[in-house]
Amino acid sequence: MPSFMEPFRIKAVEPIPFPAPGERSEALETAGYNLFRVPARLITIDLLTDSGTSAMSAAQWSALVSGDESYAGARSFERFERVVTELTGFGEVLPVHQGRAAERILLHRLLRPGRLCVANTHFDSTRASVLAAGSEAIDLPVPVPCGTVLPFGGNIDLAALERLLSGPDGRRVACVVLTVTNNANGGQPVSLENAAQARRLCRAHGVPLLLDASRFAENAYLVGTRSPAHAGATPRELARAMFDLADGCWASLKKDGVANIGGLIALRDPELARRCADQLIETEGFPTYGGLAGRDLDALAQGLLEVTDPAYLRYRAESAGWFAERLERAGLPVVRPAGCHAVYVDAGRLLGHIPPHELPATAFAIELYLAGAVRVTELGTLVFGRPDPAGGPDLPAPRELVRFALPRRVYTANHLEYVAEVAGEVAAKASAIRGYRITEQTGALRQFAATLAPLGDTESVRS
Repeated sequence: MPSFMEPFRIKAVEPIPFPAPGERSEALETAGYNLFRVPARLITIDLLTDSGTSAMSAAQWSALVSGDESYAGARSFERFERVVTELTGFGEVLPVHQGRAAERILLHRLLRPGRLCVANTHFDSTRASVLAAGSEAIDLPVPVPCGTVLPFGGNIDLAALERLLSGPDGRRVACVVLTVTNNANGGQPVSLENAAQARRLCRAHGVPLLLDASRFAENAYLVGTRSPAHAGATPRELARAMFDLADGCWASLKKDGVANIGGLIALRDPELARRCADQLIETEGFPTYGGLAGRDLDALAQGLLEVTDPAYLRYRAESAGWFAERLERAGLPVVRPAGCHAVYVDAGRLLGHIPPHELPATAFAIELYLAGAVRVTELGTLVFGRPDPAGGPDLPAPRELVRFALPRRVYTANHLEYVAEVAGEVAAKASAIRGYRITEQTGALRQFAATLAPLGDTESVRS
């Protein structure tokens, strides 16, 4: 039995569908073997993402009723702005409809063709925004030797960052981004010490340091529990300490805003904020609503207060750790230590007979759906790989990860027990699982719309 208990009661319920095996097979074939294209009505447990899938609290639902829908200068914006400013210390606050709008607006004000955006690891939408600006995305994750478990595996490689900033390409660096927590690298946190050293290097070279703060509260909690130097500090205090090191941030508030829609840009520089606001007016709406309804702003303000509650964050971390243990017992190679928002499985290790260009992470995710209508996300070569300019197999992703994302306040331990049982069934037949090939793809974010096909024995080319 789990040692944690959910620090909330459930006041509303939603039926869960249980599609039959034949329905699952048919749905997958119709969807071109792309789990993004499978209808939610044919999913039993949906761990595709923690973005926009949270269950809102009673206080958030109450806030919806009091939302002010004035086009400009609404009370709801004033509350949202006040909560964000108190939390982050940034004086310039712009709401947007979601995180990818925020990062696109801010990065396109900082980047231009030929420039570099450097990060601990760019997530897929961030990389797409950088490429759309004509710039290059450089990932500098901290090295993790094989078999080593790092408490702050989301850190940026400071030595590599210093070499880049001091070298011939240093003047091309337009910004440095720390994603907290590092979603593309196993959901691992960034330490305050690492962020402070990154800040020192950025100041020395006149480069702004930005945060992708979509999971700022979870990062803060993990700092407090993994760093003896910060034991006893509250998540809110540690979050503010991280924000104090940065020149600005963006965030998808569909994560640690604990809501279904919304995002923000928060900055210190009024002139940069003005330029972002100009773009926001063109694409999102007036700067005091940013593409959101007033009721959304009120729900987000309340969510940003609730998300730093230590009892909630303790439950979040302990439930993720417990789930990771259940998956390990089921025979899956889990990325350790577990973070808060997801548990990651190394499909490359589990399916070592499938080379990266045959999409082992995708193959594992598909088998999970076929076995029990469980939907997860592949973060391997389909998402982070690149087509070979010479026309050969795709250039592989650094790791073949599968993310079991945990929607906030949605699933109980019993639900996750079911997922672990299904995953165990898949792990038991790992040697029989075959790879996939891409039959159609478009755009930088190909994983959302691509169609795939399973490889037969005669098609599979082992490396």
